[in-house]
Amino acid sequence: MKAQLSLTPAEAKRLIAKGVRRHSWVERALREGIIAVAVGTTNAYVLEELLGRRIEKERYVAGFIDGEGTCVVPGEARLQGRVLESGVEREAEMGEAVRRMGPNDVFIKGANALDAQGVAGVLLASETGGTIGAVLGTIKARGVRLIIPVGLEKLIPGSVGDASQLAGIYGMDYSAGVPVGLMPVHGEVVTEVEAFQLLTGAKAVPIGSGGMGSGAGTKTFVVMGSEEEVKRAIALVEGINGERELEPIRGDCGRCVYNNCPRSGRRR
Repeated sequence: MKAQLSLTPAEAKRLIAKGVRRHSWVERALREGIIAVAVGTTNAYVLEELLGRRIEKERYVAGFIDGEGTCVVPGEARLQGRVLESGVEREAEMGEAVRRMGPNDVFIKGANALDAQGVAGVLLASETGGTIGAVLGTIKARGVRLIIPVGLEKLIPGSVGDASQLAGIYGMDYSAGVPVGLMPVHGEVVTEVEAFQLLTGAKAVPIGSGGMGSGAGTKTFVVMGSEEEVKRAIALVEGINGERELEPIRGDCGRCVYNNCPRSGRRR
């Protein structure tokens, strides 16, 4: 059986979050390990699925891109990352949590880019690399499981590695918003395709991108499998239709700590 299904970016985030919740690494760590969930738009949905309740998703965000360019949620408006230890939630500094983690634990970090080879890219507004810059070495050294939930709306042509050579905070002569670097990150990528497989057993193939109005950024898929699998996929998508898009939180540009943003008026 085959079905054609479409997902807006917000619906895709919800689907991916549900898929991450069903991942075997996550299910095991929920029972007897540590799961660290870094802040991010897709991760806000992931945290809701892990906790089984709603959170203020707009505040579970660090950097974002909107119609005015790259920006960062002000620190005072931002929620801290969350850690679950054997399913019990607590606020935690990510570096401290990772230093207690091992190969049966899971770190979850979203991405801003994904290439055809499955390499993710994380934009870096912080001059010291932000969360991923602080923890990636420890994660890799300890063998902590790294899951990267990322929608196919973030698929880029070419190589994330090559693109990372062009980006950089101090390498821009002009920036629409906060100038950023780009870090390639390797891990267990979960897109809509993997989420459909995890949740229904069906195979999903993207056949189109883009849209108008409320459908801007939509991905369209052909979903294939047994009748039971495809009907599960249809019911799943119908259940998340109408998921609302997040509204970005912008601060006072005149007080922004990111001096290299032209909007701050203090570009160095």
